[in-house]
Amino acid sequence: MSAAAIGLADRLKIEPADTADPQDSLRQQNPLGKIPVLLLDDGRALYDSRVIVEFLNDQDGRSILIPSGEGRYAALIQQVLADGILDAAILQVYEGRYRPEHKHEQSWLDYQRGKVDRALEAFGKQLPAPGEGGPHIGEIALAAALGYLDFRFQGYWRDAHPGLVEWLDAFGQRFPAYEATAPDAK
Repeated sequence: MSAAAIGLADRLKIEPADTADPQDSLRQQNPLGKIPVLLLDDGRALYDSRVIVEFLNDQDGRSILIPSGEGRYAALIQQVLADGILDAAILQVYEGRYRPEHKHEQSWLDYQRGKVDRALEAFGKQLPAPGEGGPHIGEIALAAALGYLDFRFQGYWRDAHPGLVEWLDAFGQRFPAYEATAPDAK
C-alpha cells in the first residue's frame, strides 16, 4: 500500500513467501524469516515495514508517507499503535498455529486480545485524518491492521467499533490499493 500511495507500486515486483518453509529464499533475504523484504537493485535487502516505508518516503521525497513537521509524530504514533494491533493479533494466531490446543494459554490470548481492543478503542476516539497528497503511514498501518483482523479473526471488531468500520470503508473508497493488496483467503 505504501508504494501505491506514492506511485511506485509499478516499480516493484511482489513475490510470495512462505515464512514456515525453511527452504524459502526469504530466510536468506532476512535472517529473521519475516515479511516484508524489499530487495534493492544493488542486492541489498531492506526488511521490516518501518525501514521499507522510510526508504520509500526518502526515495519519493515528498513526505507523503511520513509527513514532515507536526504531522510526522501523529502519523508515526498511529503507525506504532496499528503495528501493536498487528503484533498482538499475530501472537494470537501463532498460539493457535504452533501450540497444541491442550497447551493454549487462555490468559495469554486474553492479554493479547486486550491490547488489540484497547488500541481499537484509542483509534475510535481519534481516527487518522487523511494525509495531504495521499495516505500517510498512520492511515496505511491502521487499514492493514483492520484488514488483518478481518482476514484472521472474521471481523470480530466491527460491531464494537462502527466508527472504525466507517473510517475503513471511506479509506478503501479513497484509496483503491487497499482492496488490491488484500490477501487471498487461505
